[in-house]
Amino acid sequence: MGTVTEPAAPAVDLADPRFWRLPAADRAAAFAELRALPAPVYFGERPAAGRPGSARGFHALVRHADVVEASRTPAVFLSGPGVTTPEPARWVRLLFGDSMVNLDDPRHAQLRRIVSRAFTPRLIARVEDDIRRVAAQLVDGVVRRRPEDFVTSVAAELPFQVICNMMGIPEEPRRAILDQVNHASEHTGVARPLRSRIRVPGRGLRALARMQGMVAELGRERRRRPTDDLISALVTADVDGRRLSGRELGAFFSLLLVAGVETTRNALAHGLHLLTVHPGQRALLLGDLDRYLGGAVDEIVRHSTPIIQFRRTLAANHELGGPGGTLLREGEKVVLFFGSANRDEAVFPDPDAFDLTRTPNPHLGFGGGGPHYCLGAHLARQEMKVLFRELFTRLPEVRSVGEPELVPSSFDHRVRSLGFTF
Repeated sequence: MGTVTEPAAPAVDLADPRFWRLPAADRAAAFAELRALPAPVYFGERPAAGRPGSARGFHALVRHADVVEASRTPAVFLSGPGVTTPEPARWVRLLFGDSMVNLDDPRHAQLRRIVSRAFTPRLIARVEDDIRRVAAQLVDGVVRRRPEDFVTSVAAELPFQVICNMMGIPEEPRRAILDQVNHASEHTGVARPLRSRIRVPGRGLRALARMQGMVAELGRERRRRPTDDLISALVTADVDGRRLSGRELGAFFSLLLVAGVETTRNALAHGLHLLTVHPGQRALLLGDLDRYLGGAVDEIVRHSTPIIQFRRTLAANHELGGPGGTLLREGEKVVLFFGSANRDEAVFPDPDAFDLTRTPNPHLGFGGGGPHYCLGAHLARQEMKVLFRELFTRLPEVRSVGEPELVPSSFDHRVRSLGFTF
């Protein structure tokens, strides 16, 4: 029989928003201490704002093996109650529809089949051509205008424009949609002062509603007059007699934008800074882009880990690590800390080093495997490889200036701005 993990009183509290405002080195040291303990530590949580009685707590899964085990045992570690912190309220899910990240099989598998079927070889080939075209245009703009912020001028623009082109979003509403994306995601995982919460109540939800309304209208139009884009494929696909409804399309588009734009944007920004502050690795990459670019992208994703955490809910008792391991009980929560898993000394020698020749590199930057492995992993890798090739081929002296301005979020490793020059 496994051992029960009792609530502990560690020196750090991963449930306290103040932890995420600590310097990066202090947080890394705290996770290293947690990985060295014999079992996952339990952290109690405060009630979510406006939801008395919502406080419970979670077991922190910080080792690579534990995160992989939870990710690949989806029948036990459920996503359905919600993967973010705090979990989405029931009325929000009823109003906006469920994101795929908050679904379990069989519904998750059904929606994933519809989405996967829509990504035809022809669409994928067109998207890859589009990535190259957009990347070239962005670097043209950098040369012409010499902007100062890499995030707004390059890193955010590439994935946003590629996804809009892929979905068939007309040019005219794109700026408005990007504004809604920023409003919907700006406070995810971020502790806000009470004054801010009072001044703009529900701002993110209103932005999400406007964004989904725009996409639902496009979906209705594409059903009447399909074109050669992803929205048309999603609303006309017939998989097991099912296609995406307007609400499902809106939820999927929101996931694509928030997950696809935010994560790739942050990885690109972290990547430019890492290649600036590690000149030896930069010289190696520029000396042979064909040889090292793929490894550089994976090491950037491992080192920066754009998504910090997701949570799961136990559907049954489970002994983590096999018989004799840590007993987790039905109904309990766990949080998968991908950033900690990507620094696990048992898997990555010298884990804090940035080494683009690292091999193997079984990082969990796109998830720990299983049914919720990131649908956009291939797209994100392509975007990063194409943009860095374009940048370093045409502007070999491009580099970040100063430190990135980070957002103290417990959910993602967000970069608000990053100065750069060439």
